[in-house]
Amino acid sequence: MRYAFGKTVVVALGGSIVHPDGIDVAFLKKFRAFLTPFVRRGTKFVLVVGGGRLARRFQEAAHAVAKVNDEDKDWLGIHATRLNAHLLRTVFRDVADPVIIDIREKIKKVRYPVTIASGWRPGWSTDYVAMRIAADMGIREAIVAGSPTHVYNKDYKKYRGAKPLDRISWSEYRRLIPPKWEPGLNAPVDPVGAALGAREGMRAVILNGRDLANFRALLLGKDFQGTIIG
Repeated sequence: MRYAFGKTVVVALGGSIVHPDGIDVAFLKKFRAFLTPFVRRGTKFVLVVGGGRLARRFQEAAHAVAKVNDEDKDWLGIHATRLNAHLLRTVFRDVADPVIIDIREKIKKVRYPVTIASGWRPGWSTDYVAMRIAADMGIREAIVAGSPTHVYNKDYKKYRGAKPLDRISWSEYRRLIPPKWEPGLNAPVDPVGAALGAREGMRAVILNGRDLANFRALLLGKDFQGTIIG
């Protein structure tokens, strides 16, 4: 399976990739080295980073002390994504936009080789933010580079017989996930992002963000392992 991208590539980089338990410094070094050749060739990247374990630690701590509503949980998660975003911006300092895109109005066009975005507001995951940025810029797809290698026909963590899918429509995909967003929801694309993708006629390309050899193959237009939604 192959996919062709334009000059600007939007990536939702899962927080579990950057911050699985602690900050994964080894991965960040590899990721910088991985993107550099593409940047030198003129490809621009918008990286929307999630909160990962950092977000969950803050949410769990707050919940252990007091009753916490979903909006407050989301704000804790959003601020975790902003910290991870500043980390990425610092890692890519020589080629990155100095401004973190933390609200929709901040991005009109991509001016730098690398642009970093965080979460925006409660009720939206960074999957949605990536899809929203792509739609606003007239880009027809976003890469979702998280932990799963594919979309599966059922929860692969619960069912040993779950089958990976190469392609799936938005209507089929939305039947596999919860209908509403909840803080900390784990799905390749969250329900709000999936609704946007379906409405805008976009595609989401799902792959494991840690498998940089497979990621490279995708960006080079070669055969890759993953799922195309839409």
